[in-house]
This record gives sequence, structure tokens and C-alpha cells, in this order.
Amino acid sequence: MSRSSLKITGAQGQGVNSVGEICGKGLKRTGYCVFGYREYMSLIRGGHSSYQIDISSNKIESSESRVDILVNFNHHGLKDNLRDVKDGGILIHQTPMWKFSDEDASWINEHAINVIYLPVEEILKELNAPIILGNILVTATLWKLLGQSEDSLKEMVKEQFGHKGDKVIDINFSCIERINKFMDEVEGATPISMPETNNKWKECMFLTGSQAIGLGIIHSGCRVFAGYPMTPSSPLLAYIADTQNETGIIVKQAEDEITAVQMMSGAMLMGTRAITTTSGGGFDLMTETVSLNGILENPAVIVLAQRPGPSTGLPTWTAQGDLLLAVNSAHGEFPRLVMSVSNSQDAFDLMPEAFNLAEEFQIPVIVLNDKHIAEGLFTQESYDQKKAEIRRGKLVTDKKELSILKAEDRYDPTVKDGVSKRWLPGTQAVTFCSQGDEHNADGSVDESAKNATEQMDKRMRKMVVLRNVLPEPQLFKYDVDLKALNEKCKMKNEKLESELDVLLIGWGSTKGAVLDSLSSDQLKDKSIGYLHWDYLWPLKTERFEELVKKAKKVICVEGNKQGQLNMLLKQECGKCAESKILKYDGRPFFTDELTNFILSLI
Repeated sequence: MSRSSLKITGAQGQGVNSVGEICGKGLKRTGYCVFGYREYMSLIRGGHSSYQIDISSNKIESSESRVDILVNFNHHGLKDNLRDVKDGGILIHQTPMWKFSDEDASWINEHAINVIYLPVEEILKELNAPIILGNILVTATLWKLLGQSEDSLKEMVKEQFGHKGDKVIDINFSCIERINKFMDEVEGATPISMPETNNKWKECMFLTGSQAIGLGIIHSGCRVFAGYPMTPSSPLLAYIADTQNETGIIVKQAEDEITAVQMMSGAMLMGTRAITTTSGGGFDLMTETVSLNGILENPAVIVLAQRPGPSTGLPTWTAQGDLLLAVNSAHGEFPRLVMSVSNSQDAFDLMPEAFNLAEEFQIPVIVLNDKHIAEGLFTQESYDQKKAEIRRGKLVTDKKELSILKAEDRYDPTVKDGVSKRWLPGTQAVTFCSQGDEHNADGSVDESAKNATEQMDKRMRKMVVLRNVLPEPQLFKYDVDLKALNEKCKMKNEKLESELDVLLIGWGSTKGAVLDSLSSDQLKDKSIGYLHWDYLWPLKTERFEELVKKAKKVICVEGNKQGQLNMLLKQECGKCAESKILKYDGRPFFTDELTNFILSLI
């Protein structure tokens, strides 16, 4: 797979993100598939941050560990990110009179790094331009080294700042023209080799994972969104709030996470599709209400955006450490569904199913996300807005049927699938009790042993039915003849399974790096399959068990210390991967890094 990459580094507040966003958007419009990845410290201003853009003519959803171009707003990038540059790559900085240490100078020479000093302050003084336009100088420099036209950059600038008048546009254009002239005179400032363009990417969206989840929530018919800010769940709250005038969704920033989850629960009890979002520490506070929804048999949907812990941990970094939390959190035993998005496509596709299954089975649904997805930038083809459907299960709305309901229908312990009829408070129907104490069929408190057993059995029967209706995990394998990754869904594809030397297993955001690795020159000719779970609890294991019999080696790939999916597989079917590729430093898997890990194990 041919790809190029660049990274911008600097202090938070210096314009790192604005440069990255303009370049990413412009490259997508040129005809590239672009993936954007951000790193930043948990500080409002200051701290060291970066914005990386990976570019390809093929579909990519991960980053490389080293880049072709590194741009540094300050000296910290020169010290901390120097070795992120590929051999023969370009390093740009704007720190006057900077001297590299002997060790760094030797490394630069050994790896043929082309160092370019960009005199931003001098050029701005020459043009009598405000310091904020230093960002456009950096952007124009990158645009030049990416081999892109001056006119296309001017068009984007005019589009973004045209409303500020001709004077602003003119000074921006002057900056672009001046930096291009400067770069023409710099020795070695030759544009990097770029992949071929592909026109199909031009019309795609360029959006974050949070925006994709938000669009899926809107498409699900959600009418209430309650939340409390907590990185990395905050971008989803912000996006829904930004669009509320267009969607009509009621958005409430609660005073804390407990209030937010109870607002969601109350709205769901009254028949309104509602959702809340949080991260690990906030979810801890929500778990009592999660358990309450379990005994109320009330639909609930919670997006849990993962970050490294324990406690505050690394609040602005990424992890997959909350799978066991989602599966086992909250007191007592009750049915729940845990699912995970992995990219901008299923972030949209899975949200309607989260609401549908919550209502059909009258259970809490926890949708896992993580910082890498929440803030990653994806090149996304148009969504199918006709595919999703709204299924409300056994919700009774017909007047005639409402009139003949009995209070005992609400928690009838004899229903075979464990799912009782549900109707809304205030409708023309008999009333029932809805409370957190153990109750009998009409919701009245009943602490007898017989009733406790019957109600527990009734609720837990849902898990058997739910597990049966959930889809199997997806198996991906690179098809050498088609030169593409194919998804093989049929359990009995004996030809494929007999040729499988290595089986990788995983979930969530590792999917992008794994699939990009399988498409790499080092791995695409090898017989390697990747089994990916979107639905993690109740856990379907049949397909995994069949593949384990045929694969010579099984490797789990997870962004946590313990291999939590692997632990669940061992618990549920007695089989698991014997080898592990685990990462828990707050960073995602980089595709070249993961490729090397896989090669070292096979």
C-alpha cells in the first residue's frame, strides 16, 4: 500500500490543529484517502501536541509511526519528534539559531534528513502581517512540499476567510505567494513522492469518529441527549449540541454524570429515544443507574468513550481498557448488551441497532468508543440513510390493545423470551409499578424466594435470545487475486479456513491498524485472517471455535494490558489466543509497528 504522511507539532494553542485540518481537508478534495490522528496533553494551553495526517489512494484508517514531513512550531518537536522522520524525509522548524546535539546531528546525517529552517517571524515582518498568519505560512510550506497547487490553497483560504473581506484575503494570498518564492530558493525543498489520486475520495466526507457517532444517533430517531463533559466523550456532546437547531434534539449538559444518566433513563421510560455519553470515571458514577435500568427492564443507551486509567490516568490519550468494566459493571446480575464501534462507518451503522436492541430486549446497551476513534479524522463515503430501521419491540401503542392490558403483563415471569409487554406511563392503560426493589409481575414489592427466582430467570432469559440474534464476528482476509481485503461471513467456508495459517482477533479501534497491516506488502501474500467483534457481550464464540481448529497460530491484538477480549473468550468457551500483541501506553497501534509485531510472531 502506497502512503505518505506528515506531522505538525507544537504547543497547544499555537495552531497545530488548524494547519492539520486545512491540509487534511485539502488533500481529501484533491483525491486522497486521508486519516488524521491527534496527540495532546491534558492542558488547555501549552504542553506538547501533534497532528498527523496519513495519505493514500487506498482506504486507510490508521497512522504510521514515522512520517515523510515533520513540521515543528517550537523546539520541543525538534527534541521529542526528530526520530519520527523517515529516512530521507524533511524536517521543518522555525526556531532561530537552533543547534542540534552531536548525537542528533549524527542521526540526521546518517538518515539523510533534509532540515529546513522557516523564518516565519521575518517573513511576517516583511509583509507587515499579524503573527496569527504564521499558520498560513506553515500551511503553504506543507502544501508546496506535498506537491499541491498554489491556486487550490488560495481557494480553500478564500472559502474559509472570504466573509472577512478582501483585505484579509489579500494578506493571506501574499503570505502564500511569499512562502512559495522562499521555498523555490531553498536547497533540497523538493516535493515528496505522493500516492496516485483517486477521484472517488473527492466527494467523501472528512469527519471525526464523534461526528460519525453523532450522525448515527440522529439517524436513530434519538430525541434527548444528556451528558456531562469528560474527555474523550466531550466531542460527541459538543457535536450534538452544535446541531440541535437543525435536528430538534433536546440537549442537556447536566451538573454531573449521575444526573445525565438518570435524565436519559427517565426519557426512555416515557418512550423517548435518549442517550448519554461519558468516559471511564463518569461511567463509574453511572453504574447504579445502569443496574436500576436492569431491574426496571427499561431501555438505556450509553456511549462509553475509553481512555487510559486507573483514576484520571492519561485523560487525553487512548485505550481499550474498559471492556471488562462494561461487561461486569453495576451490582447484581442482569442482562445487558456491550458493543463497540471501530471506525466512522460502523459508528454510524451501529447506533440505530443500539437503540433497536435496547428497546426490543428492554435492557441497557453500552456502546464502547475510545479517544482514537472519537477524535480521529476519517475519509468517509456517503452513508446509506435508507438501510436503518426503527424497531421498538413489544412497545404497545394500539388503543385497543392498551385497553385490555393487565398490570401483571408488565413483568410477567412466564414469557418465554423474557421480554414482557411494555407501555408508557400516561397512556390509556392500566398502571403498574416501576421501582428498584425486587417486584412481582405488576411491579409491586415482593421479596419471596419464589418470586425472586422467577424474576431473575425471566430477565436472564433475554441473554439467551439476544445472543442468538446477534451477528457473528466478521472475518477479514486479503485476497491476492482481487488485491483487496474481503470479508468472509459464511461459517462453512472450508477453503478459506483450511488455508488460514494465522488468525488475528480483536475489537474496536485496533481494526483500522490490523486491516491496513494485512494490506501491506509484508503481509498481503501471507495466509492471515482477522476476526473482529462488534458485539462483545453476550459474546458469540462459535465461529472463533471453528477457526481456532484450522488456524496454526492465534494472536489477540488489543489496546490494553490484560487482553480483555481474550479473557472473555477463555471464560466463555475455554479457548483463547496463545499469543498476544498488547499496547497500553496511551497510543494507538501504528500500522508499520503492528506489521512488525505480527511478523515477529509468525
